[in-house]
Amino acid sequence: MRIQRKCEICGNTFTIRSGNQHYCSESCAESAKIARKKRRNDFIKAVEPLIDLRQQEYFTFSKAALLMGCTRQYIYKLVAQGKLQASRLSNRMSLIRKADIEKLLSSNPYERVIPVIRKPESKPKSQLQPKGKSISAKSFSSELTDPIEYYTGEDVMSRFKIGQGWLYTCAKKYHIRVCKIAGKLYFNKHDIDEHFGIQTDYSNITDWLTTLEVEEQFNMGATAIRAYAYRHNIPTKKEYGIAYYSKSHLEELRRPNLIADDRYCTVEETAEKYGLTKANLHHIVNVKGIRKVKVGVRNLLSREDVERVMAERAALGM
Repeated sequence: MRIQRKCEICGNTFTIRSGNQHYCSESCAESAKIARKKRRNDFIKAVEPLIDLRQQEYFTFSKAALLMGCTRQYIYKLVAQGKLQASRLSNRMSLIRKADIEKLLSSNPYERVIPVIRKPESKPKSQLQPKGKSISAKSFSSELTDPIEYYTGEDVMSRFKIGQGWLYTCAKKYHIRVCKIAGKLYFNKHDIDEHFGIQTDYSNITDWLTTLEVEEQFNMGATAIRAYAYRHNIPTKKEYGIAYYSKSHLEELRRPNLIADDRYCTVEETAEKYGLTKANLHHIVNVKGIRKVKVGVRNLLSREDVERVMAERAALGM
């Protein structure tokens, strides 16, 4: 009786000729051999750095993170907090001793922390959560303060452009003081201003762009937009969950009109035109003083300066 078996590579069914046959053809067997060799090489590549690290006495931040099994950012955090000693050799090179890592680990032994179960405190009936409200009872104040120092819910929603659900969620989460007068909720003015922040005067800014509009006009992703706005202090506002960015500030920094300006040319265009690498072109720009303008993450070179410098190089036979 012929035994049928399924090939481990292609999945086709075939008739085996011997008990050790696992592949239907020589090509599948060769593919399996290559896969086994790749797995073995990957394992060696992963293990060899760890073997070499145990024989070293000084580590960079990346190698220290690999040795400790954590991220490089966490190593920076330990050094900044003074928990791990590091030596700065230059502006771009810092080393950590193996002895300092062992000292850090030995000085902080693991101690199991047993959580304590606390009994819920009994609350008076006057502080119980109102029916249908999502605000915790802890946030309600038993003292009736002057209503002038409080916002109504409508005032908060119109001033900070938020919805009712988000207002109740923040009041519960951040323990914003709330009082109830004649069946109406009043939110403490100081707590509201401190949490949401007093809004910047944007009266002079008339044009705003949503995240989707910024992505289309400036070819940026949503994450890049948020990082760019934070890094360059671009006025941003959020109304009812939608973020808006100042169009004038974005255009001033990104300057999309310069990309189509004939007075400037890109680095890629210049390198391709004159047969140079980007490294050589960068050196020429710095040595010859070619004017450049930064537009976002790109550099634009003055076409007049580029043509002048390239003409001088051609005259010298360079």
